[in-house]
Amino acid sequence: MTVVPLPATQLWGTGLAGNPRRVADALRTLGPCTRAELVAATGLSRPTVTATVAELSSAGLVTEGVGNGGRLGGGRPASVVRLTRSAGLAVGVDIGRRHVRVAIAELSHQILAEQEVRLVEDADDNPKPVLDLAADLVGRVLHEVCAAGTDVVGIGLGIPAPITLAGRIGSPMLLPGWEHLAPAAEFADRLGVPVLLNNDANLGALGEYRWGAGRGCPVLVYVKLATGIGAGIVLDGRLFVGSAGTAGELGHVTIDARGPVCRCGNRGCVELSAGGRALLEQARLTYPELADVSDLIRMANAGDPGCRRLLSDAGALIGIALSGLVNLINPDRIVVGGELGGATDLMLEPMRRGLAESAMPAAVTAVQVTRGELADRACALGGVAVVLRGAPTR
Repeated sequence: MTVVPLPATQLWGTGLAGNPRRVADALRTLGPCTRAELVAATGLSRPTVTATVAELSSAGLVTEGVGNGGRLGGGRPASVVRLTRSAGLAVGVDIGRRHVRVAIAELSHQILAEQEVRLVEDADDNPKPVLDLAADLVGRVLHEVCAAGTDVVGIGLGIPAPITLAGRIGSPMLLPGWEHLAPAAEFADRLGVPVLLNNDANLGALGEYRWGAGRGCPVLVYVKLATGIGAGIVLDGRLFVGSAGTAGELGHVTIDARGPVCRCGNRGCVELSAGGRALLEQARLTYPELADVSDLIRMANAGDPGCRRLLSDAGALIGIALSGLVNLINPDRIVVGGELGGATDLMLEPMRRGLAESAMPAAVTAVQVTRGELADRACALGGVAVVLRGAPTR
């Protein structure tokens, strides 16, 4: 087969087939690989892999050189095959309630650029203007790396709500302004590129698994602490979303069956006591001048006893909420990130205590609770990771 030079948006649709597609897909999913790793990943013979790499190289889609793709102990560094920029770019977009962040990477897994803008108005109530702004930001970041929309093979889009398998908001009361939208189709119409939609915490889990504190972890739980609380679960390298697509809604675990009614319609959800919105409301009783959660965190880190107590109590409550998940799936690691990530030094130990008081001892002993490495980058990079997989995560 001859690989014809096509725009990246077409290349992965009809331009690659047969053995070149198998090898290119393996490189897109795994990143730079040795030939031995390509043999293992594709099931092709070594001579076939060698011939296919040569064919892809002549088309300008792969390059080969010394690198760290092979996990070798010592001796001469292995020769590593990687996709070139001509193979295309992957884009991740994270839409939060008060921010939009975009990341762009080559299909070789090299991150090229990232940008973030803060929103003046809450994204919950302004979906179309926010999608317009996100599309504009994608264009700006593409311009920064001297690329065009035709270079993009896909966009991974994350929003702060459960997403069904049909690509709709799984609980409309959590994001009412988006209820009647199909966000992936809306965004694809703006940019002319395939869009894979997912919950932001799920993407955060993939980001930390691929590039952060969850690397190489067989059973990973990522907890996003922000205005709301969410979790993403990665099992053996694959995102687990459940039968309806809405797994991981940690913020809507009931802690108090007689507690106040949550916006999701249930009572006593953990988010009502430990989410960023709830913590800010409590802190404003003493400090009405606090503008946002970052102000609360700054005061806590500066030693304010009231703010520190709020975050400590929230950590313990989240640990209790996590105990059921820990008992059920017995994870190796819980990675904590999100807007409240700047307060993890104050929250992690109470979280561990809450977990120890509520989960099975053997499961608690086996799990490591740690802060994320990617901070507010995790969800956008998770969007990139979705595209690198080459298919929807569901």
